Amino acid sequence: MDWLSLIALAVALAMDAFAVALAAGSILRPLTFRPCFRLAFHFGLFQGLMPVIGWLAGLTIHGFVSRWSHWIALLLLTGVGGRMIYEALRGEEEERRSSDPSKGLTMVALSVATSIDALAVGITLAMIDVVVWVPALVIGVIACVFTVIGLLLGARIGGVWGTRVEVIGGVVLVFIGCKIAVSSL
Repeated sequence: MDWLSLIALAVALAMDAFAVALAAGSILRPLTFRPCFRLAFHFGLFQGLMPVIGWLAGLTIHGFVSRWSHWIALLLLTGVGGRMIYEALRGEEEERRSSDPSKGLTMVALSVATSIDALAVGITLAMIDVVVWVPALVIGVIACVFTVIGLLLGARIGGVWGTRVEVIGGVVLVFIGCKIAVSSL
């Protein structure tokens, strides 16, 4: 796989992480180093590990992944996005601030949801006989960088637009989940 193709693939895979980070950055007030590091690290880690897992599984689970990955992403992103919309519309500022998307099960769900397509890429790499280690590293690093950029932009936008951005962010997560599901059908 040539470098241009690899970087284009990594950027395409990082777009989900960027969109989720944009939404997360809008609700993390103030955006400090710790949640920024946690999300960037985990999004990058999951984006980098999923192709390795897919590559190792190869043809064995190809049928299962192709049948269910879009539904898994839809459920995870719709759940997190729906929760964001619900909390924004409830209008309880203190509770919204306490729901940190960079902690606990929310972070794990977001990490898995944004990297599930990388699992399918790993299976594809196995099918075309590409060694996965360098692509996985590049995919993980680019996802990490895009996450930081998304968080910073989201924090800037969220400070100006307030809860409207949280609702928009939730809608974007639901839309991304639906788009993944529809494009796989």
